[in-house]
Formats: sequence, structure tokens, C-alpha cells
Amino acid sequence: MTDILSIKDLSAKRENLVFMAKSAEVAERYEDMCKIMKLLVQWEGTSLSSDERNLLSVAYKNVIGMRRASCRTLKEYKNSEWLDQYKGLVEDELKSICKEILGLLTDTLIPDVRNEIKNKQKQEAPKKELEDLQEALVFYLKMTGDYHRYLAEIFTDDKENVKMAQETYKDALAIAEENLIPT
Repeated sequence: MTDILSIKDLSAKRENLVFMAKSAEVAERYEDMCKIMKLLVQWEGTSLSSDERNLLSVAYKNVIGMRRASCRTLKEYKNSEWLDQYKGLVEDELKSICKEILGLLTDTLIPDVRNEIKNKQKQEAPKKELEDLQEALVFYLKMTGDYHRYLAEIFTDDKENVKMAQETYKDALAIAEENLIPT
């Protein structure tokens, strides 16, 4: 099995990463796409464009979507020791992927956008620039809510993810209602 990150000079330029993420999407190689988008998120000093945010969302939504479907399917079968172990493996994969994207969102993307908004407000930046940043913040908060919801669907005893999903959806809605123009 090859690792997309072993490609020489892949991360030398942002454009290379975006190109490869789009290529991975076309090839339906969503795990590779996640790795590439993770590198892009970690790129110093720049926030994601609208297209890049969509690539991030597509990558993780597809990878998680397969695991969510697997978990739902496996829950329908009678329990056996082997099946329980297999369900556990799939659930662990889902949890790991959710934790990865939640880490990118809560540790990097959301704080960075909040800081950009504060800086632009201090600079009295044009309204369009602030709206674009508010839109990015709403996008990231909604994604955060989605991935907490996915965890809550599978790990039904975990009430913390239910609470976190509700809170981030509520925050996203409040910001959208206050700052964004309905389309």
C-alpha cells in the first residue's frame, strides 16, 4: 500500500496540495484526500478558501460516511464474539477519524478564523471580508456539530457528544443569523 504523503515535493506549495486533493477526490481516494487536507490545514499563516473548505468537508464526510454505514449495517446482525470485535474495530476507526477532524476544527481552524475576525474588526475591514470570515466560522462550527453528532449516533451512552453537537449547532446558527445574509 502506498502513502500519498511519500510523493516528493507534494507539500512544497499549497497549490500542489490543492491539486492533489482535487485529484484524490476525482479518483475517490478519500483517505488520501483527508491526509492532504490535514497538511493544508496545518499550513502556516493562511486560512482555507471556500473551495478548500469544501474539499476538507468532502474528504472527511466520505471517509466517515462509509464507517457510519458499516456501523449501522453491523448493528443489524446477531451478536457473536467475532462480530462484536469487528464492530469494535469499525467503531474505533470512526472515532479516530472524528477525533482527527474535530482536532483540526477546534484546535486550528475555528481559533484561527475567530482571531482573523477580531483582527479585521479592529482594522475596520470591509464588510464583505468580515462576512466571508463569519461564513467560514459558521461552516466550521456546523462541521464540528456534525462530527459530534456522528459520534453520538454510534456511541449512544456518550452524552457529551450530544451536548457538544447541540452547542456548536446553536453557536453556528446564532452567528449566521446575526452576521450572514440569507440566500
